[in-house]
This record gives sequence, C-alpha cells and structure tokens, in this order.
Amino acid sequence: MTPVRLVSNSESEERSLASVPSPSDDQLLDAYSHAVTSAAERVSPSVVNIEVYQAAQRRDRRQPQENRGNGSGFVITPDGYILTNSHVVHGATRIEVTLPDGQHYGAELIGDDPDTDLAVVRIHAPHLVPAKLGDSQSIKVGQLAIAIGNPYGFQYTVTAGVVSALGRSLRAKSGRLIDNVIQTDAALNPGNSGGPLVNSRGEVIGVNTAVILPAQGICFATAINTAKLVAAALIQNGEITRGYIGVAGQTVPLHRRLVRFHNLEAESGVLVVSLEPESPARRAGLIEGDVIIGFNGQTIGSIDDLHKYLTGERVGVPSELSVLRGSDRRTIAIVPSTKAA
Repeated sequence: MTPVRLVSNSESEERSLASVPSPSDDQLLDAYSHAVTSAAERVSPSVVNIEVYQAAQRRDRRQPQENRGNGSGFVITPDGYILTNSHVVHGATRIEVTLPDGQHYGAELIGDDPDTDLAVVRIHAPHLVPAKLGDSQSIKVGQLAIAIGNPYGFQYTVTAGVVSALGRSLRAKSGRLIDNVIQTDAALNPGNSGGPLVNSRGEVIGVNTAVILPAQGICFATAINTAKLVAAALIQNGEITRGYIGVAGQTVPLHRRLVRFHNLEAESGVLVVSLEPESPARRAGLIEGDVIIGFNGQTIGSIDDLHKYLTGERVGVPSELSVLRGSDRRTIAIVPSTKAA
C-alpha cells in the first residue's frame, strides 16, 4: 500500500505562496510612484498659494510699507472656504490667493485660531474643487504621506514620506498645546505651511504646520479631524471659545479586560500626560497617568472627542469627568474655564 501523507493547510499555503513570483524592485518602485502621482493628481486642483501682506514698521522712508510672506492652503468647500495655518494669515492687512490655474483673488479672513494654528479664509471664484477630507483616526504609523504646498514661493511642490508617529503634542505660538499631531518625514519648508498632507488615496489627513530645525525629516501636521471641528466653528462663528481644563493628553488604546470589566463603549481613551499648574484639572484632583473615558455622560475615545465636548458653553459650568486610574473607574467633578488661572 502506498503511504499517504497528510498536508496541513499551512503547508499548502506556503507552497501556493512559494509558487507566486515576488514582484521585482522595478515593479515595487513603479507601484510607489503610481501611488504618489495618483494622490497628487487628485488633490492638486484644491491646493492654493496664499500671499500675505502686513504693515511694516519703517525706520526710514526707504523701507517698504508692507512685509510680504507666503504660505499654502486648500479649498474645503465649493463656495470658496479655504483652510490654512493661523501663523500664515495672522495679523494680515491683505490676503491674496492664487489658484492652480494662475487666477488671483482677494481673500477675506473668516476666522483665526492660534491655539490650533488653523485659520479659514474665503474667496469668491467659480468652479472650485474642494479637497476630499479623510479620517486621521484611521491612519497608521508607516503609511505613505504626501505633502503638497508652495515652499519658498515655488508653486505646487510635492514631497513624499511616511507617517513617522502619531499622538504628538506641539506647542502653538499662543502657548497652548496642539494635541494629536501627526509626525511625518515628508519634507516641509517655509511656504508649505497650511498645505495638505494626504494619504495614498488623495484624502487629506493633516494640515502641514511645522518643522524642527535643524533636524532633518521631523515635520508635523495638525490632524484633519481636529481641523474639521475648528474649521466648522470658524465658518459658523468666526472665532472659537473653548472650555479649558489644563490637560495635555494623548489618545491611547485600552486593555480589553478593562473595556469588558467596565462595559465601555470605546476601546480607547485620553491619557493625561501632564497638567498645567493651577488648572481646573489639577484643582479637581486629576493626576498624570489617569485615562479620561467620559465627559458629562458622553464617551471619550480620543483627544478629538474631548475637544468636541469642551465647548464654550461648558465654561464655568460644573461638569463630570469619568476616568480610569489604574483599573479603578472614578468620577471627578470639574469646572472648565476659558484659560489658565
């Protein structure tokens, strides 16, 4: 009798995989190049150059009356709203926008939020193409990241890299920490500020914000989920009033045992990384290492959730934070304010 040898599923899978030829280096490079070019082509009609003019302090008549700078931005609505950085347009006496087809338009500053380094301007122009906004919660470290902008006035420059890290914090010029910042090694230079950081599908995942000098390959973008909330408030009200509790936080996953034990609706929360002195959070008894999972009965699964519920209406109003301290769940009474005490 001929002996019969049983082959496991794993062995058969290994044989089938071994029979499939591996892609060559040329094919891999072509696929990478196609991903970058396709993403750039999708978002390019939305990217604009922003020229800013500010009144100059002249010591003599030979000096110019205006200082001139430039940055980037991208169209977010068909009726002309454009998202950019606050530091690009803050204090501007005049703003001009150049579209990809070379047309120039005067722009109106709708709202400016130095705390997140975001701003919205508006132009009145026909046939505008808004960029497709993605979800910064779904991005992963190592995935492709493509930055588009106008560094040093060179219009429409594309650089590519990867998402280097997530959940970074960056201090804005206002002194407030911008949480949940994306770190990338896609090269950014002066003038890239306000331009989009996009994924391989051409969806905007961040707003290019800053670089660390003289380091190489350490660049930052404000997460698009944060930018969506800020832009909507600026368009509606022209300004943002926030509830302040004085926490620097980071979105972190929760252990499955904790999720099941406490019957939590989200599998993530906001880790308290640090507390501002004399802040509402410190006065309420929060400590570093606490994980915020709820605010006034609303589930907090990310730093964006916390920002969403800390609205101006909560200022001075007694509220409740639900936190995990170790494996214990606690409720902490807190009164948000508008700024540090």
